[in-house]
Amino acid sequence: MSDVDPTGATEAEEAAMHRALALAETVRGTTSPNPAVGAVILAADGSLAGEGATAPAGGPHAEVQALRAAGPAARGGTAVVTLEPCAHTGRTGPCTEALLAAGVERVVYAVDDPNPEAAGGAERLRESGVDVVAGVEAHAAASGALRPWLHAVRAGRPFVTWKYAATLDGRVAAADLTSQWITGVTARADVHRLRAEVDAVLVGSGTVLADDPQLTVRDDDRLGPRQPLRVVLDRRHRVPDDARVLDDSAETLVLDTAAPQFALKALHDRGVRHVLLEGGPTLAGAFVEAHCVDEVVAYLAPTLLGAGPNALGDAGIGTLADAALLDVESVSRLGDDVKIVARPRWADETTTTEDG
Repeated sequence: MSDVDPTGATEAEEAAMHRALALAETVRGTTSPNPAVGAVILAADGSLAGEGATAPAGGPHAEVQALRAAGPAARGGTAVVTLEPCAHTGRTGPCTEALLAAGVERVVYAVDDPNPEAAGGAERLRESGVDVVAGVEAHAAASGALRPWLHAVRAGRPFVTWKYAATLDGRVAAADLTSQWITGVTARADVHRLRAEVDAVLVGSGTVLADDPQLTVRDDDRLGPRQPLRVVLDRRHRVPDDARVLDDSAETLVLDTAAPQFALKALHDRGVRHVLLEGGPTLAGAFVEAHCVDEVVAYLAPTLLGAGPNALGDAGIGTLADAALLDVESVSRLGDDVKIVARPRWADETTTTEDG
């Protein structure tokens, strides 16, 4: 972190940061390989002058969007941003230069940029006489819309959310393998919201053969405006040509592998930063064994089956002492079902203390 005291932000800047965090959430899942960032411009008198969020890849970054909205009111004002402004030229120019050209005199941001190609923006701004305050709402920013991107930069692979729906005794299907529907309408709608926030949805060929899923984002059976990449791991080339996952409702990538690390590397190279793992117990077990699960989202129905496949297959855990420990982040009610969001302890291996 910077040596600038994060408590140096004013009350108005703290409020602007909360707004910037909310703006970042509105573009979650739409900006990869760029981070989902929110920005607010305060005029010299502290009033709101403009705001913006990162556009899809190739479009303007959050700071540029906010500066355009602010216009001349940005001069002498303050930029409040969820991520350190970038200092490099990619598809777009450096945000630091845009801020300097606009005459901004103060920049307040939440999280340092861990990308060595883009870092250094704060230093560039200070060298140009801009007052810089870092670390404001750093935990909220790093655990929010930025989390998948930050993880991908540090780990060199996408952030993986493992989602499953199960009965209260952990079954994802009955003994006869019927599984529709374990959870209710509200929980299923939440799954589609979750899909809309990721870059890719991943399953194995076994899930395709058993359930023939379409893996799309839908709202009342209507396709959503944006669809994540559909990914199937099919090492044995078992996916039939008429599988619904191969239809034209979204792009599909079939990978000739069963290795999580290889698949995630291939997806990272394509610009994927957040993967939703929706595969069956075998694939889930392989990802857990490889420590390639960064978040668990479980939808539990108040139902008992007593038989049928479990949510998690063999994960290489032979004794209780080797159990994968989770930190529960939230528990919520969705109709009759319960949603639990948890984070494996090993996720801390690729994050910093500011992520919490």
